Amino acid sequence: CISRQLWWGHQIPAWYGPNRFWQKGILLDENRKNIFPIEEIFVGRNVGEVEIAAKAIYGEDCEIKFASERPLGITPNSKYITLVRDPDVLDTWFSSALWPFSTLGWPNKTPELARYYQTDVLVTGFDIIFFWVARMMMMGLHFMKDAEGNPVEPFHTVYVHALVRDKDGQKMSKSKGNVIDPLVLIDEYGADALRFTLAIMAAQGRDVRLDPTRIAGYRNFGTKLWNATRFAEMNGMKADRDFKPEQAKVAVNRWILTELTRASTEITAAITTYRFNDAASAAYKFVWNQLCDWYLELLKPVFMGEDAAAKAEAQAVLAYVLDETYKLLHPFMPFMTEELWALTAGEGALRDTLLCHAAWPVLTFADADAAADVNWLVDTVTAIRSVRSEMNVPPATQAPLIVVGANALSMDRLARNDAAIKRLARVSVIEHSLVMPKSSVQLAMGEATGCLPLGSLIDLVAESARLAKELGKIDAEMAKIMGKLGNERFVANAKPEVVQAERERMAELVGEKATLGLAVARLAEL
Repeated sequence: CISRQLWWGHQIPAWYGPNRFWQKGILLDENRKNIFPIEEIFVGRNVGEVEIAAKAIYGEDCEIKFASERPLGITPNSKYITLVRDPDVLDTWFSSALWPFSTLGWPNKTPELARYYQTDVLVTGFDIIFFWVARMMMMGLHFMKDAEGNPVEPFHTVYVHALVRDKDGQKMSKSKGNVIDPLVLIDEYGADALRFTLAIMAAQGRDVRLDPTRIAGYRNFGTKLWNATRFAEMNGMKADRDFKPEQAKVAVNRWILTELTRASTEITAAITTYRFNDAASAAYKFVWNQLCDWYLELLKPVFMGEDAAAKAEAQAVLAYVLDETYKLLHPFMPFMTEELWALTAGEGALRDTLLCHAAWPVLTFADADAAADVNWLVDTVTAIRSVRSEMNVPPATQAPLIVVGANALSMDRLARNDAAIKRLARVSVIEHSLVMPKSSVQLAMGEATGCLPLGSLIDLVAESARLAKELGKIDAEMAKIMGKLGNERFVANAKPEVVQAERERMAELVGEKATLGLAVARLAEL
């Protein structure tokens, strides 16, 4: 097959020579028809074997010559015989089957072969398991032996990844015109964004539906980390090579160090078990939510304050956390993290090593109490923000927070985090009560109940009308989709990706309706 011709392929070990009977002058019968093969064919492991086979046919006194092209005008009964090797190469899959060791100098015992065979992991698509993977295994077991003569397989693990399809789930095809050129995506969004997108979507057993809008979202993720680094540098981040997490005293710093350890453990476990999407998800959650959204926000009062010791500790912790974050993200976003690693070495300073050569994080620091305290603060602020969003409270409007049924621990946490809750959740005052105030929306705060009296802050009638209108739109769209999915002809005749898109949209609408339903219920309480 011409399309499978490979310049580096293994040339077919076959040589062609003149017909033995033609040498004797009896090539044709009385009807002038060929009665013997035009050429003799010799197959051997090397030219020495071929020469022996040729002399057995042409005679021991013949001199065998080898050429790459057929000579012109061979004289019958000549003592010189020229053999020409077949110019074709063996099938692609045959050459690929020998790849694990033939590329390392085999059959010679080279240093490369001794070092790199056996390799560790083969990464491939499921569609060539038989064509390639099985053949490499068979060839390796046949040709490669250890010192005791036992067969050695070419790799100990095969990672079978999903296929990358277009956003509608169709296999990419030139005839369909839906092929996505990765170089175009890299030019538009960057190599790191594309790489991270493929990693976080590479769930085992499920094909990747590659949508450029997803890549744009993960480019924003890279921008988020870049801006976090700029924020740290603007606030005097100082790398301290002697810093130890145990030296941190402030709760918020001990919290982020604890969460860093958790993220590192989760990412490492996922990578070593080939769950790359879980590893990428854990990295995304830590960087976007905990590091950028919360830790940097909680540090702003520290950097703007007058406590020099607290500021110095925050600068050292932030530098340490960013360094370890670059390492954890490097397998997924190598280019950006390598650059950030160099840029944050310090003015006029150089790193001891490139990031790709740095030791992988092995973190053990944990402070359960500090983590519980700060996570309680995060959950409380998040709950208040969610209620305000659901109830359409204007962002600039402040509301009081009435806490009912708080125990001693919650009361202590409220007192210590009073300023942070007021600033982050737009709360005007925090009070304690034994009864729930009227016209208030309730939210869970551990064993306590938080109450936001919103009756005087929003137009209840207008908000009720708005929610009813939104629910009406959702119900109408759901009815339309249910009509399609309930139609057997539609399901049978429509393209599978179209049916799947309708089902996915239905799932989205169910979630949106549930959220609006919760807002309606809370509005009824008011």
